[in-house]
Amino acid sequence: MALDRADFYDAELARHNRQLRVAADFGADDRVLDIGCGAGQTTREAARAAPQGEAIGVDISAEMLEEARRRSAAEGLRNAMFEQGDAQFHGFPTGSFDLCISRFGVMFFADPAAAFANIGRAMRPGARLVWMVWQSRERNEWSRAIRQALAPAIAVSAGAANPFSLGDPPVATDLLSAAGFTSIDFADVQEPVFYGSDVDAAFDALTSLYLVQDALASTNEPPDKPLQRLRDLLEGHMTPEGVFFDSRAWIITARRAGGGG
Repeated sequence: MALDRADFYDAELARHNRQLRVAADFGADDRVLDIGCGAGQTTREAARAAPQGEAIGVDISAEMLEEARRRSAAEGLRNAMFEQGDAQFHGFPTGSFDLCISRFGVMFFADPAAAFANIGRAMRPGARLVWMVWQSRERNEWSRAIRQALAPAIAVSAGAANPFSLGDPPVATDLLSAAGFTSIDFADVQEPVFYGSDVDAAFDALTSLYLVQDALASTNEPPDKPLQRLRDLLEGHMTPEGVFFDSRAWIITARRAGGGG
């Protein structure tokens, strides 16, 4: 059975998620803000790890938030809540959170400076930030190889969403510093992304994603040719545990200024 979208993303990033959870080092009474929470896996994990606190997940997708609430209720979590909104503008309570986490949810803001400043205002002095973001496109085989297979002669369109916008540490550091964060650090994460238990499952999952649809829309070839190249690529990445592609990410950690350390 094909994974639905929420299950696909959670399975794709399972190894990354373990590293993010360790880095977050949740306190039992933390009030946690989760940016770009999707179907809420990271929010629910934060809520379980902070039983005397709470976790609030924010996302722009009503569909994903509906699923997040359903899963949270099924797990009996009373301290996990979900709000629809764009963190660039969302009315967070000022100085309210002890920890802000994000699993690949902070790279797509139209105005990242405004978004990070808004998030910063929601953090109490000394609060921690733990975000996972992709490194550059060149260091992420999953993007580079898949796009090359589908549309080898086509450059990435200028208006396309950029999941690698925070891949350059000086750029991310400048944005976070301007938003009032200090002690900014980058930890290198090299883990493979998982696309399916076999080639058919991976092919079905990938052809529904924006990465593949955008690349197919950029080429004048009949779709059967690039799709066959994609299947051949997946065959070459099949392992005894499933279809995996190399990836590189950063875990960015920082503190909100004013906490004395």
